[in-house]
Parts: sequence; C-alpha cells; structure tokens
Amino acid sequence: MDPKQACARCAPRVALAGAVSAALLVARIGGVSADVSLPPVTVGVGLQTSIYDCDKACIYSPSTVPAGDSSVQGIALDSIRLYINGSVTDQIKMTFNTEYTGSGSGPGDNKVEVMDAIGRFEFNDQFNIWAGRFLPPSDRANLYGPYYANDWAPFADGVADFYPDVAVGRDNGLAYWGDFGMLKAQVGVFDGESVNSAVADKSKLVYAGRFTLDFWDKETGYYFNGTYYGDKDLLALGLAGQSQDSRTTLSIDGLMEKKLPNLGAVTIEAEYNRDNRLTSAVSSDGWYGLAAYVFPVVVGIGKFQVLGKYSQKTIDTLPVDDKLKTTEINLNYIIKSFNARVGFYYLNQKDEIADTSPNEFGLKLQLQM
Repeated sequence: MDPKQACARCAPRVALAGAVSAALLVARIGGVSADVSLPPVTVGVGLQTSIYDCDKACIYSPSTVPAGDSSVQGIALDSIRLYINGSVTDQIKMTFNTEYTGSGSGPGDNKVEVMDAIGRFEFNDQFNIWAGRFLPPSDRANLYGPYYANDWAPFADGVADFYPDVAVGRDNGLAYWGDFGMLKAQVGVFDGESVNSAVADKSKLVYAGRFTLDFWDKETGYYFNGTYYGDKDLLALGLAGQSQDSRTTLSIDGLMEKKLPNLGAVTIEAEYNRDNRLTSAVSSDGWYGLAAYVFPVVVGIGKFQVLGKYSQKTIDTLPVDDKLKTTEINLNYIIKSFNARVGFYYLNQKDEIADTSPNEFGLKLQLQM
C-alpha cells in the first residue's frame, strides 16, 4: 500500500495535533518574548521579463531562429530571484539568494539554482570576511550583474564579466574586503574544481583580486552599480584579475557619473579585458564604451534615459584573428531606480569570420522589492 494512502485517515488527527502544538508554541513564545528575540531577516524578490524579435539570430535572448526561417519572436521570463538576508549578531550575517535560469530553450533553463550562500563576517569598514558562494573580485560588470547594470544586455559582447564561474558569475570561496578612504580592496581564493575555467588541472585554486579608487563620492560595501541615476557623483577606476595554474584574466574599468544642475545626469563607463586562456581555451582581448543620459523632467511617474554602448572583442584564432563588434541602444523609462524600470533595446553583432550581422529588438521589464 502507498504510504501516502495509508496515512490518509491520520490527516485530521495530524492536523489537529499540529494546530494544538502551534498554538502552544505561540503561547510559549509570547510568554518569554521579553527574554527571546529572533534575528532580523529580510526577504526580497527580483524579476526580469522581456518581449523580443531576433533577425537572423538571437544575440541575448533565450531562443534560436528555426532552420529555414529568417527570424523568431518570443516572450521570456529571463530571470526571477529570491533574496534572503539575516543577522546572527551585529557582525555575523548570512545571505541566501536563488536564481531561476529563464524560460528559454537552452540546457540550463527552467531550473532554480543557488546563486549566493554567504557567511558574512563584517566587523568594520576596513575588515570584512565573506565565505561561501558569491561574486569573486572581478570587473565592475560582474560585480553589478544584470539587475544593477545600466543597460539591458550587459554581457552580450563577451567582454564584460568574462571570468570563469560556477553559477551566475559566482564562485565558491573565501574573500577579504575593506574600504580605506578612497580605496576599496577585495582579494580572495576560490575552488578551482567547480569553476568552468579553461585550465586542464582543476585541482588548482583560483586567486582573485580587485582594487578600486573612488575620486569623488564613495561606493561602500562589496558590490557595485552600473549607475546611480544621478544620486552620486562618481569618478571610479578599478583594476581586477584572476589566476589559476599560471593562466590569467585581467581587466581595467572606469565609471564616471555626474548630476548636472537642472540638466539631468550623464554616465560614461568603459572597460578593457584580456583573457590569457583562463576563461577560454583561446586567448582574447576586448573593450567597450558606454554613455547614458537621464533627462531631468519627470514624465508621469518616471524619467526617460537614452543609452548607447559599443564593444569590440578580438579572439586570437589562427590563421586570422576573429573580431566581434557589438552595438546596443536603449530607450529606458526609470520609475524607481533598479526597483522599477522598463526599456526598449536594440542589438547588432558583427562577426567578421562568420560574416554574420544579426539584429535583435526587445522590450524589457524589471521589478524588485
């Protein structure tokens, strides 16, 4: 007999016993509320969804153009995240975040995976230790991710966030970070066997480091933003690198953002990345530049933003290097910073050796709470 069926008659008794136990527990907790306090826990949710149209091939959307067709259209649940943060003490904290990998047709889609699982020992601005799974020291783009990027397709060019990872840009490891005035230092060691690096001997550890200088306003904490929509005046320069078994990936990135009195806010971001066969079996280098402008006038419940981005990546293939050139244009409506925004995006990507130049259009929505 199915054990679930065997217990069917027990269900009312179990439910009654559970209700009585719960009531007694609530009464007990109420009686000792002056002596016991539960640790504070916050729960949040993030969502990204899109409508897209791909001409010749999809560049960033989770779909492919069927054989014999010239285009494909679709609606995707790109990502949904659950955020949980709690404090054990004022200095000892925990973070647990999950990521739904999207509704497309790829092999990693329609799954929920552990994105972050962090034990955080945060003593002061200068001395903090993180352990578990999290974003390792790397380029700014990896440390702001898709939910805090300025554009809608931050990783379409293969330049930003071109580092090995185990899941959603994360690695399993241990890191120190601290803020020293205008300098932020982040260094760590990570498990080489779990990451998808191009190194043959995965028993070797991955060493990672990043140093950031903030010449204007300070960015506190471990993570970064791709923009602050004018809430900060930023002039930041970062140098990052990772190494495993003598193979390296290095990057230098910069962000300038300035709020203009009664004239909105302008943002300029740039990065150069060099991969010496750590992330890919073939070495490469690339760069991108991004410029954005937020209009000062409130229209309805938000402000409009225009954005343009261009990147070029050179892949050291033989006998001729391959070049990948990516152009992105956004028209965005910012309702409440990264908590509520919607935007139209256009992508074009030219591959010189493959002699292809697909286009992609899309409308994206992001909500967080």
